[in-house]
Amino acid sequence: MPLAVYILGLSVFALGTSEFMLSGLLPPIADDMNVSIPRAGLLISAFAIGMVIGAPLLAVATLRLPRRTTLVSLISVFGLGQVVGALAPTYEVLFASRIVSAFACAGFWAVGAAVAIAMVPMNARARAMAVMIGGLSIANVLGVPLGALLGENLGWRSAFWAVGAASAVALVGVVTLIPRIPLPERKPRLRQEMAIYRDRQVWLSIVVTALAAGGVFCAFSYLAPLLTDVAGLDSGWVPTVLALFGIGALVGTTIGGRVADAHLFGVLMSGIAASTVFLVALALFASYQVAAIGLSFLLGVSAFYTAPALNARMFNVAGAAPTLAGATTTAAFNLGNTGGPWLGGAVIDADLGFAATAWAGAAMTVLALVAVVFSLRLHGRGGRSLRVTGSPAAKASTSTTSTA
Repeated sequence: MPLAVYILGLSVFALGTSEFMLSGLLPPIADDMNVSIPRAGLLISAFAIGMVIGAPLLAVATLRLPRRTTLVSLISVFGLGQVVGALAPTYEVLFASRIVSAFACAGFWAVGAAVAIAMVPMNARARAMAVMIGGLSIANVLGVPLGALLGENLGWRSAFWAVGAASAVALVGVVTLIPRIPLPERKPRLRQEMAIYRDRQVWLSIVVTALAAGGVFCAFSYLAPLLTDVAGLDSGWVPTVLALFGIGALVGTTIGGRVADAHLFGVLMSGIAASTVFLVALALFASYQVAAIGLSFLLGVSAFYTAPALNARMFNVAGAAPTLAGATTTAAFNLGNTGGPWLGGAVIDADLGFAATAWAGAAMTVLALVAVVFSLRLHGRGGRSLRVTGSPAAKASTSTTSTA
């Protein structure tokens, strides 16, 4: 695996910490900004909305720009967004800073994923994405719990300052260690790349990814109040449980990355089914402290076990447009990260309780399973509705992805 892929994974650590750390900071943010917890939860959705819009938009805008220059610019904007968030005087400014940071994060993910995929053979795509997602997992193991710990002891703003510092370190790594990636001799054409959206399998991959991610984060986004108000744990336990989720995510990513290249649909079905079971169990047994803690770990395993397969599947069915494939996957994950917290907030506002967010999440993962089954049946019938023509590279990509 090229060193540059690991550097991208380290950069993702800063991005992932910012994206998910609010799960452990919602109560102090809500108190400081004088808003409800569901409204504070919209900050998570704001970041996800920025990712949904920003990923394809920035992928298109930077399609013909040097890859390393693009990565440097995006990580710089992201770091500045953290500084603005740390200084935000009002909820509205904090909300806006989350969207700007998300745009930069989305662009980095999309371009970084395309760079990582371009540097490895097709049968190592899931492993390459597992390295990048590993940065996200480590963010959940270390970054998110440390953010919650900082928020508990030094105020929630200190967590934003810490991510800003981590972004500066990531910037140094990108500048010094990511090689210059030459642009292809034949410049990418937007119209040709946009053709991937005529493929039913691309849309099915979007649906599966959004529902699988949304189901887990419908409950995870409100894990802190669930642990304290339902399970009865002291708030000091929240960083520890978030770290357990992160450890589970690291375990899941490692296993899924090694298995998904050979058994992609098997990983998707087993992982999403496991998430469904764990969410139902969390809804039923959230008031039991041991169960809530253990299920948080297991949800981390199942959610991130499927992540390399979800990424690799999109690159397989949209291989003729690697930049837009990465952007589309990023957008799909964050459609789920937008819809999940929104649905969880709606459930809480309806006075159904924090544990009910797990029921809502399980409903989303069941729908994801249905979409996987449909995609598998279409795949079995050779159901790729689009055959890309054009350059030899595109034709080669089509010939390989049609059997992936």
